[in-house]
Amino acid sequence: MGDLDGYRVLVTGGGSGIGEGCALRLVSDGATVTICGRTAERLSEAAQRIKSLTGIAPAIVVADVTDADQISKAVGLGAGDAGLLNGVVASAGGSLHMGPLHLADVDAVRATLEVNVIGTFLTLKAAAPMLRAAGGSFVGISSHAGLDSFRFLGAYGAAKAGLDHMLKVAADELGAARVRVNSVRPGIIADELMKPITDGGPVLDSYLENIPLHRVGEVDDVAQLVRFLIGPDSSWITGQCISIDGGQSLRRGADYGAFADAIHATDPEMSWVHEPNG
Repeated sequence: MGDLDGYRVLVTGGGSGIGEGCALRLVSDGATVTICGRTAERLSEAAQRIKSLTGIAPAIVVADVTDADQISKAVGLGAGDAGLLNGVVASAGGSLHMGPLHLADVDAVRATLEVNVIGTFLTLKAAAPMLRAAGGSFVGISSHAGLDSFRFLGAYGAAKAGLDHMLKVAADELGAARVRVNSVRPGIIADELMKPITDGGPVLDSYLENIPLHRVGEVDDVAQLVRFLIGPDSSWITGQCISIDGGQSLRRGADYGAFADAIHATDPEMSWVHEPNG
């Protein structure tokens, strides 16, 4: 165990991918962790995987981060009887849109903004009093897509950029309460969500040609950074958006054209994004 003994941490989106990886790292280092998500079965499976590696299963709570009442109850359960949280990892997110913005379904764009921006906002809002009681740390999981242009990920990029800016303001506002607020911007990570890309193809090629370290990231790469930001060694770090992408943000975003073409193959307006000016 590590130096997080006595820490209580809530991880949203903890049933898979980066959220599960963060929960595993935090449990491994001694924290008491509650994982939150919308599906009880996925949470239970993640908890069992974590227990198989650490001997300790995190607590689970089913909640939708876009529902204020549900996330409030989840935060309360994570805080326990003492009513304090040493850390929150806001990993719930995702995108319901891929393709050119002029062809985007409005409801899909709204839902993407809702889960990433409003979901993170509601988590922070509910957790702030418990974090204040502990002098705790809030870490939002953003994306490199929130920093640079990734063709055909416009709604997701806008949502993550909004998350980053919102958490910078929160860091400024909550500093007087000794609450630290940061976000991390992962690049491409080899988890189940990104498997269609990491298995190979033109989108992976686009990533690798723009990553100086020339490899795909691992979930634990992100989890180690998050654990640092939750723990005591980062006690003078707040208001930061930290890229963890093998250096890709030194160059440019990836091109999702191959996926967008497949999704919108029959739409004649898709040709606009491929035709040269003239």
